[in-house]
Amino acid sequence: MSSPKVLFGFHAVGVRLKTAPQSVVEVYFESTRRDARMRQFLERARESGVRLIEADSLRIAKLAGSHGHQGVAARVQELPQVHSLDELLEGLEAAGTVPLLLVLDGITDPHNLGACLRVADGAGAHAVIAPKDHAAGINATVAKVASGAAETMPYFMVTNLARTLGELKERNIWIIGTSDDAPKTLYQVDLKGPVALVLGAEGDGMRQLTRKTCDELVSIPMAGAVESLNVSVASGVCLYEALRQRS
Repeated sequence: MSSPKVLFGFHAVGVRLKTAPQSVVEVYFESTRRDARMRQFLERARESGVRLIEADSLRIAKLAGSHGHQGVAARVQELPQVHSLDELLEGLEAAGTVPLLLVLDGITDPHNLGACLRVADGAGAHAVIAPKDHAAGINATVAKVASGAAETMPYFMVTNLARTLGELKERNIWIIGTSDDAPKTLYQVDLKGPVALVLGAEGDGMRQLTRKTCDELVSIPMAGAVESLNVSVASGVCLYEALRQRS
C-alpha cells in the first residue's frame, strides 16, 4: 500500500469521506473550533467510522503545510487512478463518449491549477493535461482549492506537450487554442466533437510550439477595460461553452 498523503480543508476532506471513506487513515480536527460547520463535519466523519484525532491549529498547519486548513486535515491513501492518457482515451472510445479535454500550458500556480481542476470537473471534462516541465503538480494546496476535484479529475503531466497534442490529433481530437489575437471567438467554433481546449499562462499565453500545434485559435471576447481573464475563469468560460453546445 502506498504511503498516506495529506488533504486539508472541509471540501477536500469532506469529498474523500463521501466518495472513499475506506481510504481515510485518520482525521485531525481543531478541538477549539465548535461552530456548526465543524459539528456537521465531525458528525459525517463519525458516521464514516474514521479515526478522529483532536489537535491544535499549529499541529494541523504543520501536517497540512499551510495555515489555510480551516481546522481540518486528514491522512489518506492514494486512490487508484487511470494510469495513462491512452488508457483514458481508449476507455472513452469504447464507451462511445466524445472526449472533452483541458490542456494547460505553463500554469505553475497551485491555486490556479486547483481552480482549473474544479471547473473541469464541474463542466464534465474527461482529463486535464499539462507539461511536466512547465506546470504545478498536485499537492495539498491544489487539493484544497480544487474542493475534491483533485481526487476525481484525471491530471496527466506529459514529457512533451507538442508530441502529446500530435497524438491527440491522430485520434481525431481537434486542438483549439485560446489567444487574444485569434481571428475567431470561442462562440464561432463547433465544440460538439472531440475537442482539447488549450490555455496558456496569464500574460505569456501558450508557448510558441504549443500555439503552432493547435488546429485552430479562438479568443474570449473582452467587453470591458481588462485585457484578459484569470486562467481558471477562462477555462470555465471555454469548458462551459462546450458543455452548452453539447447539451
